[in-house]
Amino acid sequence: MYCTDVSKSQELLQRALKTIPLGSQTFSKAYIQYPEKTSPLFLTHGQGSRVWDVDGNEYIDLVSGLLPNVLGYNDPDVNFAIQHQLQKGISFSLSTELEIQLAEKLCSIIPSAEKIRFGKNGTDVTSAAIRLARAYTGRDKIATCGYHGWQDWYIGSTTRNKGVPKAVCGLTSPVPYNDLNQLETLLKTKEYAAVIMEPCNTTMPAAGYLQGVKDLCETHGSVFILDEIITGFRFALGGAQQYFGVTPHLSCFGKAMGNGMPISAIVGCTDIMKEMEEIFFSGTFGGEALSIAAAIATIDKIEKEDVTDQLWSFGKELATQIQTIINDHDLNDVIGILGLDPWRILSYKDIDSYTSFDIKTLFIQEMTKRGILINGSFNINFAHTILDQDKIVAAFKQTAEILSRAVHKNEMSNLLVNPTIKPLFKVR
Repeated sequence: MYCTDVSKSQELLQRALKTIPLGSQTFSKAYIQYPEKTSPLFLTHGQGSRVWDVDGNEYIDLVSGLLPNVLGYNDPDVNFAIQHQLQKGISFSLSTELEIQLAEKLCSIIPSAEKIRFGKNGTDVTSAAIRLARAYTGRDKIATCGYHGWQDWYIGSTTRNKGVPKAVCGLTSPVPYNDLNQLETLLKTKEYAAVIMEPCNTTMPAAGYLQGVKDLCETHGSVFILDEIITGFRFALGGAQQYFGVTPHLSCFGKAMGNGMPISAIVGCTDIMKEMEEIFFSGTFGGEALSIAAAIATIDKIEKEDVTDQLWSFGKELATQIQTIINDHDLNDVIGILGLDPWRILSYKDIDSYTSFDIKTLFIQEMTKRGILINGSFNINFAHTILDQDKIVAAFKQTAEILSRAVHKNEMSNLLVNPTIKPLFKVR
Protein backbone atom coordinates (compact mmCIF):
# COMPACT_ATOMS: atom_id res chain seq x y z
CA MET A 1 0.00 0.00 0.00
CA TYR A 2 1.37 3.40 -1.00
CA CYS A 3 -1.23 6.14 -0.83
CA THR A 4 -0.46 9.46 -2.50
CA ASP A 5 -3.60 10.48 -4.40
CA VAL A 6 -6.02 12.20 -2.03
CA SER A 7 -7.43 14.63 -4.58
CA LYS A 8 -11.06 13.74 -3.94
CA SER A 9 -10.54 14.25 -0.19
CA GLN A 10 -9.23 17.71 -1.02
CA GLU A 11 -12.29 18.45 -3.15
CA LEU A 12 -14.64 17.28 -0.42
CA LEU A 13 -12.82 19.38 2.16
CA GLN A 14 -13.43 22.54 0.16
CA ARG A 15 -17.07 21.56 -0.25
CA ALA A 16 -17.45 20.75 3.46
CA LEU A 17 -15.90 24.02 4.59
CA LYS A 18 -18.75 25.89 2.91
CA THR A 19 -21.31 24.46 5.35
CA ILE A 20 -19.39 22.80 8.24
CA PRO A 21 -16.97 24.70 10.52
CA LEU A 22 -13.56 22.99 10.21
CA GLY A 23 -15.17 20.60 7.72
CA SER A 24 -15.79 17.98 10.42
CA GLN A 25 -18.07 17.22 13.35
CA THR A 26 -15.11 16.32 15.56
CA PHE A 27 -11.95 18.34 16.27
CA SER A 28 -9.76 15.23 16.25
CA LYS A 29 -11.02 14.28 12.77
CA ALA A 30 -10.63 17.76 11.26
CA TYR A 31 -8.07 18.65 8.61
CA ILE A 32 -6.13 20.82 11.09
CA GLN A 33 -5.21 17.65 13.00
CA TYR A 34 -3.70 15.91 9.96
CA PRO A 35 -1.10 16.79 7.33
CA GLU A 36 -3.54 18.72 5.19
CA LYS A 37 -2.19 18.15 1.68
CA THR A 38 -1.52 14.41 1.82
CA SER A 39 -4.08 12.98 4.25
CA PRO A 40 -7.26 10.99 3.54
CA LEU A 41 -9.72 13.38 5.16
CA PHE A 42 -12.88 11.50 4.13
CA LEU A 43 -13.57 7.76 4.35
CA THR A 44 -16.19 5.62 2.64
CA HIS A 45 -16.21 2.32 4.51
CA GLY A 46 -14.36 -0.01 6.85
CA GLN A 47 -13.94 -3.75 7.30
CA GLY A 48 -12.10 -5.37 10.18
CA SER A 49 -8.90 -3.40 10.75
CA ARG A 50 -9.04 -1.58 7.39
CA VAL A 51 -10.67 1.58 6.05
CA TRP A 52 -10.95 3.02 2.55
CA ASP A 53 -10.92 6.70 1.62
CA VAL A 54 -12.92 8.49 -1.06
CA ASP A 55 -9.98 8.16 -3.46
CA GLY A 56 -9.99 4.37 -3.12
CA ASN A 57 -6.87 4.12 -0.94
CA GLU A 58 -6.81 1.33 1.65
CA TYR A 59 -5.38 1.87 5.14
CA ILE A 60 -4.67 -0.17 8.24
CA ASP A 61 -6.58 1.89 10.79
CA LEU A 62 -4.79 2.75 14.03
CA VAL A 63 -7.35 5.40 14.94
CA SER A 64 -10.28 2.97 15.28
CA GLY A 65 -12.82 5.77 15.09
CA LEU A 66 -11.11 7.48 18.09
CA LEU A 67 -11.28 4.17 20.01
CA PRO A 68 -14.95 3.01 19.83
CA ASN A 69 -14.23 0.22 17.33
CA VAL A 70 -12.69 -2.21 19.79
CA LEU A 71 -13.76 -5.25 17.73
CA GLY A 72 -13.03 -3.64 14.37
CA TYR A 73 -15.35 -2.42 11.63
CA ASN A 74 -18.44 -4.37 10.61
CA ASP A 75 -18.15 -6.99 13.32
CA PRO A 76 -20.67 -9.67 12.30
CA ASP A 77 -22.01 -10.35 15.80
CA VAL A 78 -22.61 -6.69 16.57
CA ASN A 79 -24.10 -6.13 13.11
CA PHE A 80 -26.50 -9.04 13.65
CA ALA A 81 -27.68 -7.58 16.97
CA ILE A 82 -28.26 -4.19 15.35
CA GLN A 83 -30.11 -5.64 12.35
CA HIS A 84 -32.25 -7.85 14.58
CA GLN A 85 -33.29 -4.91 16.74
CA LEU A 86 -33.82 -2.68 13.69
CA GLN A 87 -36.71 -4.92 12.65
CA LYS A 88 -38.40 -4.18 16.00
CA GLY A 89 -37.76 -0.47 16.29
CA ILE A 90 -35.18 2.12 17.30
CA SER A 91 -36.52 4.73 19.73
CA PHE A 92 -39.68 3.92 21.64
CA SER A 93 -42.27 5.88 23.60
CA LEU A 94 -41.43 3.98 26.80
CA SER A 95 -38.47 2.01 28.14
CA THR A 96 -37.47 -1.44 26.85
CA GLU A 97 -36.24 -4.60 28.54
CA LEU A 98 -32.94 -4.13 26.70
CA GLU A 99 -32.10 -1.27 29.07
CA ILE A 100 -32.48 -3.59 32.05
CA GLN A 101 -30.44 -6.33 30.39
CA LEU A 102 -27.52 -4.00 29.70
CA ALA A 103 -27.68 -2.46 33.17
CA GLU A 104 -27.62 -5.93 34.74
CA LYS A 105 -24.69 -6.92 32.54
CA LEU A 106 -22.67 -3.85 33.56
CA CYS A 107 -23.45 -4.38 37.24
CA SER A 108 -22.14 -7.94 36.95
CA ILE A 109 -18.76 -6.99 35.45
CA ILE A 110 -17.80 -3.49 36.68
CA PRO A 111 -16.62 -3.36 40.32
CA SER A 112 -18.12 0.08 41.03
CA ALA A 113 -21.47 -0.55 39.33
CA GLU A 114 -24.52 -0.84 41.57
CA LYS A 115 -26.76 1.49 39.58
CA ILE A 116 -26.55 2.58 35.91
CA ARG A 117 -27.74 5.35 33.61
CA PHE A 118 -27.00 5.64 29.89
CA GLY A 119 -25.88 8.51 27.68
CA LYS A 120 -24.74 8.84 24.07
CA ASN A 121 -21.15 10.10 24.40
CA GLY A 122 -18.47 10.54 27.03
CA THR A 123 -19.29 14.15 27.82
CA ASP A 124 -22.87 13.17 28.69
CA VAL A 125 -21.81 10.89 31.50
CA THR A 126 -18.78 12.77 32.83
CA SER A 127 -21.02 15.83 33.17
CA ALA A 128 -23.68 13.70 34.85
CA ALA A 129 -21.05 12.46 37.29
CA ILE A 130 -20.08 16.01 38.18
CA ARG A 131 -23.70 17.02 38.72
CA LEU A 132 -24.24 13.97 40.91
CA ALA A 133 -21.15 14.75 42.97
CA ARG A 134 -22.21 18.35 43.48
CA ALA A 135 -25.70 17.29 44.48
CA TYR A 136 -24.38 14.64 46.87
CA THR A 137 -21.77 16.84 48.58
CA GLY A 138 -23.35 20.29 48.32
CA ARG A 139 -20.01 21.59 47.01
CA ASP A 140 -19.08 23.26 43.71
CA LYS A 141 -15.37 22.80 42.97
CA ILE A 142 -13.92 19.95 40.90
CA ALA A 143 -10.37 18.58 40.65
CA THR A 144 -9.49 17.04 37.27
CA CYS A 145 -6.69 14.89 35.89
CA GLY A 146 -6.98 14.02 32.20
CA TYR A 147 -9.45 14.76 29.41
CA HIS A 148 -13.15 14.73 30.30
CA GLY A 149 -15.14 16.24 27.40
CA TRP A 150 -16.36 19.55 26.04
CA GLN A 151 -18.81 20.85 28.66
CA ASP A 152 -18.12 24.18 30.43
CA TRP A 153 -17.24 22.63 33.80
CA TYR A 154 -14.21 20.88 32.24
CA ILE A 155 -13.16 22.73 29.10
CA GLY A 156 -13.04 26.00 31.04
CA SER A 157 -9.90 24.70 32.75
CA THR A 158 -8.05 24.28 29.43
CA THR A 159 -6.66 26.77 26.93
CA ARG A 160 -9.68 26.04 24.70
CA ASN A 161 -11.96 28.01 27.06
CA LYS A 162 -13.39 30.71 24.81
CA GLY A 163 -17.11 31.08 25.49
CA VAL A 164 -16.94 29.71 29.03
CA PRO A 165 -17.88 32.17 31.82
CA LYS A 166 -14.95 33.08 34.05
CA ALA A 167 -16.97 32.14 37.11
CA VAL A 168 -17.27 28.60 35.76
CA CYS A 169 -13.58 28.37 34.85
CA GLY A 170 -12.67 29.12 38.45
CA LEU A 171 -14.54 26.08 39.76
CA THR A 172 -12.24 23.49 38.15
CA SER A 173 -8.63 22.80 39.18
CA PRO A 174 -6.34 20.50 37.16
CA VAL A 175 -3.99 18.43 39.31
CA PRO A 176 -0.85 16.53 38.23
CA TYR A 177 -1.00 12.76 37.97
CA ASN A 178 0.76 10.68 40.64
CA ASP A 179 0.95 13.65 43.04
CA LEU A 180 -1.05 12.92 46.19
CA ASN A 181 0.44 15.86 48.08
CA GLN A 182 -0.91 18.50 45.72
CA LEU A 183 -4.28 16.77 45.60
CA GLU A 184 -4.44 16.73 49.39
CA THR A 185 -3.70 20.46 49.47
CA LEU A 186 -6.84 21.04 47.41
CA LEU A 187 -9.11 18.55 49.13
CA LYS A 188 -8.36 19.59 52.68
CA THR A 189 -10.08 22.91 51.96
CA LYS A 190 -13.33 20.88 52.04
CA GLU A 191 -14.52 22.80 48.95
CA TYR A 192 -14.23 20.03 46.35
CA ALA A 193 -17.23 17.97 45.32
CA ALA A 194 -15.18 15.48 43.34
CA VAL A 195 -11.92 14.34 41.87
CA ILE A 196 -12.42 13.06 38.31
CA MET A 197 -9.51 11.42 36.57
CA GLU A 198 -8.48 9.01 33.86
CA PRO A 199 -7.06 5.95 35.66
CA CYS A 200 -3.96 6.21 33.47
CA ASN A 201 -2.92 7.56 30.09
CA THR A 202 0.74 8.30 29.33
CA THR A 203 1.97 7.19 32.76
CA MET A 204 1.44 4.17 34.99
CA PRO A 205 -0.06 4.95 38.39
CA ALA A 206 2.53 4.74 41.15
CA ALA A 207 2.04 1.94 43.65
CA GLY A 208 -0.96 2.80 45.80
CA TYR A 209 -1.72 6.03 43.94
CA LEU A 210 -5.28 5.32 42.79
CA GLN A 211 -6.26 3.90 46.16
CA GLY A 212 -4.57 6.91 47.73
CA VAL A 213 -6.79 9.24 45.68
CA LYS A 214 -9.87 7.37 46.87
CA ASP A 215 -8.69 7.50 50.48
CA LEU A 216 -8.11 11.26 50.28
CA CYS A 217 -11.56 11.73 48.77
CA GLU A 218 -13.19 9.77 51.57
CA THR A 219 -11.17 11.59 54.23
CA HIS A 220 -12.18 15.01 52.93
CA GLY A 221 -15.75 14.26 51.83
CA SER A 222 -15.23 14.31 48.04
CA VAL A 223 -16.50 11.88 45.42
CA PHE A 224 -13.89 9.80 43.55
CA ILE A 225 -14.80 9.49 39.85
CA LEU A 226 -12.89 7.38 37.33
CA ASP A 227 -13.27 8.44 33.70
CA GLU A 228 -13.05 5.08 31.93
CA ILE A 229 -14.36 6.30 28.60
CA ILE A 230 -11.15 5.01 26.98
CA THR A 231 -9.93 2.34 29.41
CA GLY A 232 -13.29 0.63 29.89
CA PHE A 233 -13.60 -2.73 28.07
CA ARG A 234 -10.01 -2.22 26.86
CA PHE A 235 -7.75 -2.70 29.89
CA ALA A 236 -10.05 -5.37 31.32
CA LEU A 237 -13.68 -6.37 30.93
CA GLY A 238 -14.49 -4.35 34.05
CA GLY A 239 -12.18 -1.51 33.08
CA ALA A 240 -8.97 -0.15 34.54
CA GLN A 241 -10.57 -0.26 37.98
CA GLN A 242 -10.62 -4.04 37.70
CA TYR A 243 -7.08 -4.12 36.32
CA PHE A 244 -5.64 -1.84 39.02
CA GLY A 245 -7.84 -3.11 41.84
CA VAL A 246 -9.50 0.12 42.96
CA THR A 247 -13.24 0.79 43.24
CA PRO A 248 -14.30 4.41 42.69
CA HIS A 249 -17.57 5.92 43.87
CA LEU A 250 -18.64 6.73 40.29
CA SER A 251 -17.31 5.65 36.89
CA CYS A 252 -17.91 6.72 33.30
CA PHE A 253 -17.81 4.33 30.34
CA GLY A 254 -18.26 4.78 26.59
CA LYS A 255 -16.29 4.39 23.34
CA ALA A 256 -15.64 0.61 23.15
CA MET A 257 -18.97 -0.10 24.85
CA GLY A 258 -20.94 -0.26 21.58
CA ASN A 259 -18.20 -0.96 19.00
CA GLY A 260 -18.95 2.28 17.17
CA MET A 261 -22.57 2.81 18.14
CA PRO A 262 -23.22 5.95 20.23
CA ILE A 263 -23.63 4.86 23.84
CA SER A 264 -22.08 5.65 27.21
CA ALA A 265 -22.84 4.90 30.84
CA ILE A 266 -22.41 6.37 34.27
CA VAL A 267 -22.23 3.72 36.97
CA GLY A 268 -21.74 3.94 40.70
CA CYS A 269 -22.74 3.18 44.25
CA THR A 270 -26.39 3.37 45.22
CA ASP A 271 -25.96 6.15 47.79
CA ILE A 272 -24.72 8.60 45.17
CA MET A 273 -26.63 7.29 42.16
CA LYS A 274 -29.95 7.74 43.99
CA GLU A 275 -29.39 11.49 43.52
CA MET A 276 -30.47 10.78 39.92
CA GLU A 277 -34.01 10.91 41.30
CA GLU A 278 -33.50 14.56 42.30
CA ILE A 279 -31.12 16.06 39.71
CA PHE A 280 -32.00 16.36 36.02
CA PHE A 281 -30.16 13.98 33.68
CA SER A 282 -32.45 13.03 30.83
CA GLY A 283 -32.29 12.66 27.06
CA THR A 284 -34.63 11.52 24.32
CA PHE A 285 -32.13 8.98 23.01
CA GLY A 286 -30.83 7.63 26.33
CA GLY A 287 -32.69 4.35 25.76
CA GLU A 288 -32.18 4.17 21.98
CA ALA A 289 -32.43 0.47 21.27
CA LEU A 290 -29.95 -0.12 18.43
CA SER A 291 -27.03 1.15 20.51
CA ILE A 292 -28.10 -0.80 23.57
CA ALA A 293 -28.41 -4.00 21.53
CA ALA A 294 -24.97 -3.31 20.05
CA ALA A 295 -23.50 -2.77 23.52
CA ILE A 296 -24.87 -6.07 24.80
CA ALA A 297 -23.43 -7.91 21.79
CA THR A 298 -20.09 -6.09 22.06
CA ILE A 299 -19.63 -6.80 25.76
CA ASP A 300 -20.67 -10.43 25.29
CA LYS A 301 -18.03 -10.87 22.60
CA ILE A 302 -15.32 -9.10 24.59
CA GLU A 303 -16.07 -11.49 27.45
CA LYS A 304 -16.39 -14.73 25.47
CA GLU A 305 -13.42 -14.22 23.15
CA ASP A 306 -10.95 -12.74 25.66
CA VAL A 307 -10.64 -9.60 23.58
CA THR A 308 -8.80 -7.61 26.24
CA ASP A 309 -6.12 -10.31 26.53
CA GLN A 310 -5.49 -10.08 22.80
CA LEU A 311 -5.26 -6.28 22.97
CA TRP A 312 -2.61 -6.60 25.68
CA SER A 313 -0.55 -9.19 23.79
CA PHE A 314 -0.83 -7.48 20.40
CA GLY A 315 -0.02 -4.11 21.93
CA LYS A 316 2.98 -5.47 23.81
CA GLU A 317 4.56 -7.02 20.73
CA LEU A 318 3.89 -3.91 18.64
CA ALA A 319 5.35 -1.59 21.29
CA THR A 320 8.46 -3.76 21.65
CA GLN A 321 9.17 -3.63 17.93
CA ILE A 322 8.45 0.10 17.70
CA GLN A 323 10.78 0.88 20.61
CA THR A 324 13.55 -1.17 18.97
CA ILE A 325 13.22 0.92 15.81
CA ILE A 326 13.30 4.16 17.83
CA ASN A 327 16.49 2.96 19.55
CA ASP A 328 18.11 1.82 16.30
CA HIS A 329 17.56 5.22 14.69
CA ASP A 330 18.63 7.28 17.72
CA LEU A 331 15.20 8.91 17.95
CA ASN A 332 14.46 8.77 21.68
CA ASP A 333 14.87 12.55 21.84
CA VAL A 334 12.41 12.93 18.96
CA ILE A 335 9.58 10.46 19.49
CA GLY A 336 8.51 8.21 22.33
CA ILE A 337 5.90 5.56 23.02
CA LEU A 338 4.08 5.93 26.33
CA GLY A 339 1.18 4.35 28.18
CA LEU A 340 0.16 0.71 28.50
CA ASP A 341 -0.05 -1.97 25.84
CA PRO A 342 -3.80 -1.83 24.99
CA TRP A 343 -3.51 1.92 24.32
CA ARG A 344 -0.05 3.27 23.53
CA ILE A 345 0.35 7.03 23.07
CA LEU A 346 3.01 8.63 20.90
CA SER A 347 5.00 11.50 22.37
CA TYR A 348 6.56 13.97 19.95
CA LYS A 349 9.36 16.19 21.25
CA ASP A 350 10.91 19.55 20.40
CA ILE A 351 14.45 19.14 19.13
CA ASP A 352 16.84 21.84 17.95
CA SER A 353 14.82 24.26 15.79
CA TYR A 354 11.99 21.79 15.19
CA THR A 355 8.82 21.75 17.28
CA SER A 356 7.01 18.63 18.42
CA PHE A 357 4.28 19.51 15.92
CA ASP A 358 6.79 19.57 13.06
CA ILE A 359 7.81 16.06 14.12
CA LYS A 360 4.21 14.91 14.45
CA THR A 361 3.26 16.29 11.04
CA LEU A 362 6.16 14.59 9.29
CA PHE A 363 5.51 11.33 11.13
CA ILE A 364 1.82 11.18 10.19
CA GLN A 365 2.60 12.33 6.64
CA GLU A 366 4.98 9.41 6.09
CA MET A 367 2.93 6.75 7.89
CA THR A 368 -0.18 7.73 5.93
CA LYS A 369 1.71 7.51 2.63
CA ARG A 370 2.51 3.94 3.58
CA GLY A 371 -1.10 3.00 4.21
CA ILE A 372 -1.23 3.43 7.99
CA LEU A 373 -3.93 5.76 9.34
CA ILE A 374 -2.68 7.10 12.66
CA ASN A 375 -2.93 10.25 14.73
CA GLY A 376 -1.28 10.37 18.12
CA SER A 377 -1.74 6.86 19.50
CA PHE A 378 -1.88 3.17 18.67
CA ASN A 379 -5.63 2.55 18.93
CA ILE A 380 -5.45 -1.17 18.32
CA ASN A 381 -8.53 -3.37 18.01
CA PHE A 382 -9.47 -7.04 18.00
CA ALA A 383 -9.46 -7.19 14.20
CA HIS A 384 -5.78 -6.26 13.84
CA THR A 385 -3.75 -9.23 12.64
CA ILE A 386 -0.11 -10.25 12.72
CA LEU A 387 0.07 -9.28 9.03
CA ASP A 388 -1.21 -5.83 10.00
CA GLN A 389 1.43 -5.66 12.71
CA ASP A 390 4.18 -6.52 10.22
CA LYS A 391 3.01 -3.78 7.87
CA ILE A 392 2.75 -1.23 10.69
CA VAL A 393 6.28 -2.04 11.83
CA ALA A 394 7.65 -1.86 8.28
CA ALA A 395 6.00 1.53 7.74
CA PHE A 396 7.30 2.78 11.09
CA LYS A 397 10.84 1.70 10.21
CA GLN A 398 10.75 3.58 6.90
CA THR A 399 9.23 6.60 8.63
CA ALA A 400 11.92 6.48 11.33
CA GLU A 401 14.58 6.64 8.63
CA ILE A 402 12.96 9.80 7.27
CA LEU A 403 12.61 11.33 10.75
CA SER A 404 16.28 10.62 11.36
CA ARG A 405 17.24 12.42 8.16
CA ALA A 406 14.97 15.33 9.03
CA VAL A 407 16.44 15.99 12.48
CA HIS A 408 19.96 14.57 12.28
CA LYS A 409 20.78 15.83 8.79
CA ASN A 410 18.61 18.98 8.88
CA GLU A 411 16.44 17.86 5.96
CA MET A 412 13.08 18.78 7.50
CA SER A 413 12.36 21.58 5.03
CA ASN A 414 12.83 19.20 2.09
CA LEU A 415 10.88 16.30 3.57
CA LEU A 416 7.88 18.02 5.15
CA VAL A 417 5.46 18.95 2.37
CA ASN A 418 2.54 19.91 4.62
CA PRO A 419 1.78 22.86 6.89
CA THR A 420 2.53 22.00 10.50
CA ILE A 421 -0.44 20.57 12.41
CA LYS A 422 -2.02 23.10 14.77
CA PRO A 423 -2.12 22.25 18.48
CA LEU A 424 -5.56 21.91 20.07
CA PHE A 425 -4.77 21.77 23.78
CA LYS A 426 -2.69 19.44 25.92
CA VAL A 427 -4.04 17.50 28.90
CA ARG A 428 -1.99 14.27 28.75
